[in-house]
Amino acid sequence: MPVEHVQHLMVGGTCPTVAGLSDKARSAGHATSTDFRQLVRPRLTALVLVTVTAGGLLAPGPADWVRLVHALIGTAFVAAGASCLNQLLERYTDALMPRTANRPLPAGRLLPEEVLALGGGFTLGGFLYLLFALPQPAAALTALLALVSYLAVYTPLKRRTALSTLAGAVPGALPPVIGWCAVRGRVDVGAVALFLIVFLWQIPHFLAIAWLYRGQYAAAGLRVLPVADPGGTRTARQMTVYALSLVPVSLLPVFLGIGGPAAAVVALTLGGLFVLTTLRFAADRTDERARTVLRASLVFLPVLMLALVLS
Repeated sequence: MPVEHVQHLMVGGTCPTVAGLSDKARSAGHATSTDFRQLVRPRLTALVLVTVTAGGLLAPGPADWVRLVHALIGTAFVAAGASCLNQLLERYTDALMPRTANRPLPAGRLLPEEVLALGGGFTLGGFLYLLFALPQPAAALTALLALVSYLAVYTPLKRRTALSTLAGAVPGALPPVIGWCAVRGRVDVGAVALFLIVFLWQIPHFLAIAWLYRGQYAAAGLRVLPVADPGGTRTARQMTVYALSLVPVSLLPVFLGIGGPAAAVVALTLGGLFVLTTLRFAADRTDERARTVLRASLVFLPVLMLALVLS
């Protein structure tokens, strides 16, 4: 992709990949159920709901399954809508990357206004559901904060600074707080501990992904750290620093009485292995080492949350 095309994209131009298509050619007539699944990204939504469930079950007091189910329903709609709206905002950059070029919008199987209506309906419906189905508004307001920070802060920052990763970790860490607030009705120190765990976990997780796709991110004009750090020195350092910080923070729920000794053992074991994968990447900055970091991250979070709930 010529540099001038990327620069044109960065200032709000249309992507040359899709600019030549007429609206009629890009109608929803050829959209399939697979396209709608791509829009809502069910696997990502499922991970969000896992952390919502963990937050609700770890909140002090007897489990309130009715409130938790309401939280899951509302959050599922907000997460699905956020995914739609994010792909709407990033449709031009998505068209420049092979890993995302076949999504419904850049591939021309859905129109922007159709995705806007779908995403707007999902997010509004999910927010209102949380607001009226739960006795306190804390969960709904937390979901709204996650939505706004994701779309209005993180998404545009990806084109401007590598610090966008930190901004994006904020909405990504709020789902367990939604579950907690659904049951407790407010943010307590335990909710903050869960937020910090997911926040710190996301940095090495995303940096591993960004390293693997650094060439595609660069072509799309996305300023993630591995694009500005071709040697990988700073990327490896940040992976290791955040993975190391995650170890003591993952013990906070145990010190707060939320999890038992078994959860502490799991946290230390998984945390140590996670740090080890980042150190190996630092010593040998290859794609295979980055994949190992990514795999370790995908094990760490759900297993830790399960251990906290069970203990």
